[in-house]
Amino acid sequence: MRISVGCDLVDVADVAESVAQFGDRYLRRIYTEREIAACAGPAFAERLAARFAAKEAVIKALTIVDAPTPLTEIEIVGVGGVPRIELTGSVGRLAEQRGWNGASLSLSHTATQAMAMVAGFVSDPPSDAVPT
Repeated sequence: MRISVGCDLVDVADVAESVAQFGDRYLRRIYTEREIAACAGPAFAERLAARFAAKEAVIKALTIVDAPTPLTEIEIVGVGGVPRIELTGSVGRLAEQRGWNGASLSLSHTATQAMAMVAGFVSDPPSDAVPT
């Protein structure tokens, strides 16, 4: 077992601007219904930005370089408690192929910046496995 790390930093103003300019179209392209609901209320843009940073950190931890990555397939769940990552669709399948066994996630934000750090737990392939 090894740990694969990803982190990301997001400018809250960029997320707020995207929401203001593109509204629901932006939200539905990036976030799931549960994520949007979890971010509702004060600090909406800050919470969205932290989740965006988490999605990017997952991509880095999984070392997704050339594969399409629908961001709604990376969901950050857990309101008021420890956040966790749920992967579905093509991203979930890719994670499984790469030996992803879950992850630990940390989110933080200020009024201007949001960050996320992901430590993914990855099984090493068997020693007789053929590299792909």
